[in-house]
Amino acid sequence: MSYPFLKGHGTENDFVVLPDADGTVHGDLSEERVRALCDRRSGIGGDGVLRAVREGDGWFMDYRNADGSVSEMCGNGIRVFARYLHEREGEAFPMNIRTRAGVKVLDRSGEEFTADMGRPEVLGETEVSVMGRSWPALHVSMGNPHAVAYVDNLAEPGPLLEPPEHDDSIYPEGVNVEFVVRRGERHVAMRVHERGSGETRSCGTGACAVAVATALADDAPRGTTYRVDVPGGTLHVVWTEDDRVLMTGPALLVAEGVTDL
Repeated sequence: MSYPFLKGHGTENDFVVLPDADGTVHGDLSEERVRALCDRRSGIGGDGVLRAVREGDGWFMDYRNADGSVSEMCGNGIRVFARYLHEREGEAFPMNIRTRAGVKVLDRSGEEFTADMGRPEVLGETEVSVMGRSWPALHVSMGNPHAVAYVDNLAEPGPLLEPPEHDDSIYPEGVNVEFVVRRGERHVAMRVHERGSGETRSCGTGACAVAVATALADDAPRGTTYRVDVPGGTLHVVWTEDDRVLMTGPALLVAEGVTDL
């Protein structure tokens, strides 16, 4: 069976977009198909798959990690998803997008897209380890779990070829781990290992978790904007007075075609 696809990225966190308005093309998307699509040598290549399914008068973002596992949310992915809905499905901004982590509101200003990522949950201190070396981390949920750890330099953890070790009782379904350095006032940089995808060029929910953790460490007033540099670009995040996290960054559609993977 041949079916259409698009390829997009947000700060080089890249995705295969699968139009599936009535849910009949892909149905219960199999792990095998997701892995085939995301394979960078024999497939299209991506950090995950965004399946676009119409639900009533809106759209649901069915997000899968590159290994085929289901994920609650994807911050870079939802900006790509919003661009797809606007340009190919005629949806206007601002738009509501349903996810496994609830409804997210997306808006656009020029080439920048802002996602209301909802309320963060700060769930306490934990620890992560790489190759026998450990760092304290803050457990922050942005609808999906994050462990935010500060390091002296971004090379310190070494190659993130395997998931950092973590407390399985705190993260029974795995965790996204962000290693963070400070670059200046209200300015940080990060690397991320995403559960189900490995080290990626960017993570939108991770940038939000990092901004929340850093704002708490700085005792910064609500409404302070943080610049978060990722290997694939820059995101801006603000934790608002009404306890919402707003993330702004680019989103691009770069290719489309037909596949039978």
